[in-house]
Amino acid sequence: YARIPWSLLMNRVLHLLPSLIVLAGNHNMANLNTTAPLTTSATLSFSPTFNEASEYIFVGRSLSADSIVSKLNCGDACRDIVEAMLSSIDGPGSATTFLPAKVSVVLLPAAANITRNNHPFSPHKLTEALCGLNLDTSGIAKSVQILVLDDEMGRYVVPVATAISRALPLYHSKSSEVSVEVADDAGVSVSFHQGGAMVTDDELYRSATAVSEGVRMAARLGDMPPAELNPDTYSAECRAIASKLKSDGHNVTITETVGDDLKEQGYGGIFGVGQAAAQPPRLVVMSYTPAGESLEHIALCGKGVCYDTGGLSLKPKSGMPGMKHDMGGSAGCLAAFQAAVTLKLPRKLTLVLALVENSINQHALRNDDIITMKSGRTVEINNTDAEGRLILGDCVSHASNSLDSTPDIIYDQATLT
Repeated sequence: YARIPWSLLMNRVLHLLPSLIVLAGNHNMANLNTTAPLTTSATLSFSPTFNEASEYIFVGRSLSADSIVSKLNCGDACRDIVEAMLSSIDGPGSATTFLPAKVSVVLLPAAANITRNNHPFSPHKLTEALCGLNLDTSGIAKSVQILVLDDEMGRYVVPVATAISRALPLYHSKSSEVSVEVADDAGVSVSFHQGGAMVTDDELYRSATAVSEGVRMAARLGDMPPAELNPDTYSAECRAIASKLKSDGHNVTITETVGDDLKEQGYGGIFGVGQAAAQPPRLVVMSYTPAGESLEHIALCGKGVCYDTGGLSLKPKSGMPGMKHDMGGSAGCLAAFQAAVTLKLPRKLTLVLALVENSINQHALRNDDIITMKSGRTVEINNTDAEGRLILGDCVSHASNSLDSTPDIIYDQATLT
């Protein structure tokens, strides 16, 4: 097994995670034995173990009957069935059989068939296939073992972990009560295999776990309806994450600038967009200083519009549903920050989030208004539904001019901006 350089893996963790945000429309939600609203789902773990399970899922760009039969240890008795299952897949796709345990295979596109604009491991195809297998439902009621097989597994641990995590949403708010018998070992366990052998590098599994937790957290925030996730409750989520990281021994700080204080301190973009909402707008800043030498300072700036009506430039009926996702950029940056700190990335990190709701009342920002941004530049408003650039402008200005040290890299992320 060829190790991937640790520094390169950490860079991939930081740069890949923010872009892998899960929206509620991608999910197949599970019926649980509880009532709404709540946050729950199957346990997801990454470890170099292979346990007896109720269901097995084999994932790879090239799968053979030998590789599957050897892992299941079922010998010639099941070889014909496995070969028939594989031959039933015409190109990329999935198939399922029973041996007697449920066994599914997910065959991803071969690297030679991937265009240069797509990821060589096709993580979106993997998520789509796992959702089609109703992984989230089965993972709650019983044990599921996912085996990912590839000759270059070390290169693709992070994207594979994100793809699997996307198929296991944490948020659930169904009202029906369904009785589900839950096994003692219920949950989803993932192991990686390369060259016929199980990958045993603990650092790779630790990276997969940290990235998975970040992706699922970001997805949960994106799934929450605006009645549950607003600037106040989003701020509480940030504080809880900062508290957990600090309790784990990481050098993390968090500060907030709220409501009228934003106006007084010159954050006209954030204040203007959020001034009509029931909850005041917020600028949340979290920082991390590594224990050892810091290689560089990276700032992550995220757009956190918890709901976007468009303001007085009101969105039409067909354009407003789904606008709870307009905070996806901030959720991705928050998840990246959490994962990078958990993995003790040797870089100073600053997270800058603008948390607002673009709403309407007598105080709403109007077209033709002129506001002054944190940078000192004035902006005339001609479309209140173009709010993202206003709040991100203040975030980037803060990262550029208001920190103790100037970042080497400023990364901003937003939906629809």
